[in-house]
Amino acid sequence: MDEIYKTLLAEWEQRKLPATIARDIGLADYAVLSPKKIVVVSGFRRTGKTFLLFHLIASLEKKKVVYINFEDERIPVTTAFLTGLLPAIKEICGQIDYVFLDEVHVISQWSKWLRRVYDTESIRFFVTGSSSKMSSREIPTELRGRFLDICVFPLNFREFLRFRNASLADKTLDDKAQLGRMLHEFLIYGGLPEVVLMPEEKKIELLRGYFNTVIRRDIIERFHIRSEENLKALLRLLLGSTRYTISKLYNSLKSLQYEVGKSTLQTFIGYIESSYFMYSVPVMSPKVKAQMQWPRKLYFVDTGFISQLSGKFSKDMGRLYENAVFLELRRRQKSDQDIFYWKNQQHEEVDFVIKQGLSVYQLIQVCYDVDDYDTKKREIKALYKASNELRCRNLIIITEGKEGTETYHGKKIHYVPLWEWLLSGAGQSALSMPVNRQS
Repeated sequence: MDEIYKTLLAEWEQRKLPATIARDIGLADYAVLSPKKIVVVSGFRRTGKTFLLFHLIASLEKKKVVYINFEDERIPVTTAFLTGLLPAIKEICGQIDYVFLDEVHVISQWSKWLRRVYDTESIRFFVTGSSSKMSSREIPTELRGRFLDICVFPLNFREFLRFRNASLADKTLDDKAQLGRMLHEFLIYGGLPEVVLMPEEKKIELLRGYFNTVIRRDIIERFHIRSEENLKALLRLLLGSTRYTISKLYNSLKSLQYEVGKSTLQTFIGYIESSYFMYSVPVMSPKVKAQMQWPRKLYFVDTGFISQLSGKFSKDMGRLYENAVFLELRRRQKSDQDIFYWKNQQHEEVDFVIKQGLSVYQLIQVCYDVDDYDTKKREIKALYKASNELRCRNLIIITEGKEGTETYHGKKIHYVPLWEWLLSGAGQSALSMPVNRQS
């Protein structure tokens, strides 16, 4: 074990930090936070969690920092490795101020070890993970009250423009047509940083590689799934759907000759969501039974997966618009906010209900083509009815290009283009940041 510590720490000492591009998410404030907390950086694989760590490390005195990546195959997946880690660091490196642990959750008893060293050392700890077990909802009990959770999503649209060297500030984007082309690229290929920086001919290959890695490492291997084909069939169904019920999924798979029980399906969906690959949104209802029985709407961590893997022969821009809005709502979500959709018995629907505390803060419709008269009428009518039922007057329709305000039966409805809505919040307020919860 001693040789492994010496090798890893020597490599870290000699390692040159990679170049990084600043994100709207920053960790600098957490490096000097008082009182100190364990900072947990969680989120989907390849969203840039490690590069966020490197961006922070670049601003620190490197000889006071140690970084360990637990996906290094040379590291034994044993608690004993953690037990000996700090003594080895002190012996080899001397006094250090920061320890960065990438994907530490692969080690058994990691949370108990982290609590012990946090309580007894003055060192500041930053840890990352691509499993929801690292999130504020599922983090082990022993770390409660000792950590802050920062969830990292793929690039928002403002960050995407920055990564593509396109800026509104320096007039690089000088017309709406050019901005529209950038938005189209953002929706089709998504916001995963490496995909954004990759040449166009390699983007699809990279997205497929990420998808296969998530299936294999974050779901099949982690949960020891033996019925791999059933899981893949379920994922194909989900990617091609906008909502689901367990019963409908069960019947669809059965018709395709897949034998998988309803309880197994529910378990599989839990596994998929635990990898941050997929999110589900319940209907807005005061009745728990209704929330359980009505279909849940489906969204994915990146629009690139929908456009490239859903099996559709043409791009459903309406679905990509709605998924992009959901992701931005999650980035801006406050700790006292919840996201629902609304639907009545007449099947009229509002895409997003933002509930803050005990009241509804905002209603949002997403409509790619609002110029069609029947479509516009349907969207406005549903928004109006939901507004009355939920007692909310903050009404927005996000569109491809229409902007302005209209009054419908005494209620003001604001139209805003998607690109403008995406840029209006990013990096400008607390709403644009992932939820940072102190537990």
